[in-house]
Amino acid sequence: MSRFTYWLSLAAVGAAAYVLGARAGRSRYREISGAAKHLWDDPSLRKARRQSRKVLDKAAKKAAKKLGV
Repeated sequence: MSRFTYWLSLAAVGAAAYVLGARAGRSRYREISGAAKHLWDDPSLRKARRQSRKVLDKAAKKAAKKLGV
């Protein structure tokens, strides 16, 4: 995932969280953001993110080599 795509995704998630928080109120927003943080920090999800990043980097290098970049 390129840096631009990463930051764009992060901004979209942040905007969605803001909208949900504004509609549901501050306490609900805190509940949702706490659950998201808990999920993000989960060791199995962290491992899956690391593995997918390795696969993605390997595929990107292979594609770049094939394209001559």
